[in-house]
Amino acid sequence: MPDYILFVDTETSGLPVDWRRPYAEPGAWPHVAQVAWLLYTAAGELVKTENHYIKPSDYDLTPASVQVHGLTLAYLHEHGQPRRQVMQRLHEDLTRYRPLVVGHFVELDYHMVGVSFHRADLPNALLGLPTFCTMKLSGTFSQTWQRRYLRLGELYDRLFNRLMPRQHDALADAEATAECFFELRRHGDIDAATLASQPRLAPPTGRPRSVHP
Repeated sequence: MPDYILFVDTETSGLPVDWRRPYAEPGAWPHVAQVAWLLYTAAGELVKTENHYIKPSDYDLTPASVQVHGLTLAYLHEHGQPRRQVMQRLHEDLTRYRPLVVGHFVELDYHMVGVSFHRADLPNALLGLPTFCTMKLSGTFSQTWQRRYLRLGELYDRLFNRLMPRQHDALADAEATAECFFELRRHGDIDAATLASQPRLAPPTGRPRSVHP
């Protein structure tokens, strides 16, 4: 296991159009409006916390996304920073610490961070890093046939018997993911074998589009 763990969460402008399309394809991927990450030692000591909004210089927000996270263009213009400035900070932490990257539905965050590196003209610092998804692990606790996995708030409630203070805020979600991860590890649901068995994520390679007459 790496010496460090980085818990990451993103709030976005919408949902991916096609997960198989390359990051460079216009319109295929939404934009990151907020990104937060917490860096811990493997022993569980908090090293640093980062929380940033990205100025919407080249993107809009779908009405559905606003309903989820409550961010507005006005708020992002006031509180946001240039994308490259934000992504440079995350790039530095990923390259310096080479952590295990953990998220709840980490596949989405992996790709959203990856496409943001591309848009910031930075190398993808996630390449080769191990990842872990608390959402995928939550399938062992799901008791409903309608959904295979628990939402983050549901997993949090299941583990701690209390509601998450906030949801759909990148910092709050990253903090809750960290709490869930360490609690799951404490109970033995996450061990070295579990971490070693995780599939490696990679950027999409794309495929030729179908041409319809």
